[in-house]
Amino acid sequence: MEKIKTILVDDEPRGLTSLQKLLEFNCPELEIVSACDNADEAIKKIQLLKPGVVFLDIAMPEKNGFDLLHELGEINFEIIFVTAHNDFMMQAFRFSAVDYLLKPVEDNLLIEAVKRAAKKIEEKTPGNNIDTLLHNLRNRSEGQKMKICIPSLKGFQVVKLSEIIYCEASCNYTNFHFTDRAVICASKPIHEFETLLEDSGFVRIHKSFVINLEHVKEYVRGEGGTVILSNGHEAEVSRRKKDAFMNKMKDFYKY
Repeated sequence: MEKIKTILVDDEPRGLTSLQKLLEFNCPELEIVSACDNADEAIKKIQLLKPGVVFLDIAMPEKNGFDLLHELGEINFEIIFVTAHNDFMMQAFRFSAVDYLLKPVEDNLLIEAVKRAAKKIEEKTPGNNIDTLLHNLRNRSEGQKMKICIPSLKGFQVVKLSEIIYCEASCNYTNFHFTDRAVICASKPIHEFETLLEDSGFVRIHKSFVINLEHVKEYVRGEGGTVILSNGHEAEVSRRKKDAFMNKMKDFYKY
């Protein structure tokens, strides 16, 4: 099998050396054709060598990783971001379904990221949702304007968080219900979306429901109670989830 041409971009020499050694030891399917310590050099090498995968550090002086992507324009290679920990950045990456590795890079996570990239290249299913990521970074102060990539059986769809009314469990799948589009059946269980969305105005109110607090129109008291959503749907609040739901409502609406 032909090796995948790979370019590394990091302004720290130690970071480049460390990542190169990790890749050479763990990922024989990659061929490192260039290691660049600045964005301008990386742009030239990417245009010349046409890699299949680029490992891109975000925090670089003068031009950062996102500046590099803006200058390149069309992205026809897989990107694996390498970054220091940043809570918001992690959220933006996860919403946008892009691969990222935290420094210091762990071997097992590196191997998994490379396997995903190689699979996308082999199947010719590009996974660089860069436009979605950049949109999320621009709208980081307004959570509901951020976008999420929802994996479905046919690929994925990109939607604004504000369009999601609620998520409903369906065995190992999750049905997303929206303000003005058809239901999307996501190929992941609801607990994964609960974790992903919990800091963006969503809350799990029942084993079957994660709701968007922006779309709560009424709460009807009961043992657990019932939430009436903006589309008229009535969702049961389980007794065990009631306190968490009420606390989320108070925090979200500041009452």
